[in-house]
Amino acid sequence: MADDEAAMRKNILSRMLSKDAHERLSRVRAVKPELASQIENYMVTLFQSGQIKTEITDEQLKQILDKVTQKKEFNIRRA
Repeated sequence: MADDEAAMRKNILSRMLSKDAHERLSRVRAVKPELASQIENYMVTLFQSGQIKTEITDEQLKQILDKVTQKKEFNIRRA
């Protein structure tokens, strides 16, 4: 990722996340950097396409995290 692109992403995220949401994303990044990157890409894409027009709260970020991390149930049957 180029420095300009990283700076742009950081700027967009700082404008669109509430303080609490930004702190939560930072904690997620510390534990699961790949998940934080995935969430950031998703939110920046939504912002750039005009689908996000208001600040994302901590509660909304939690909902996004839940949606992204939902695990599918697997049924294993033995013959």
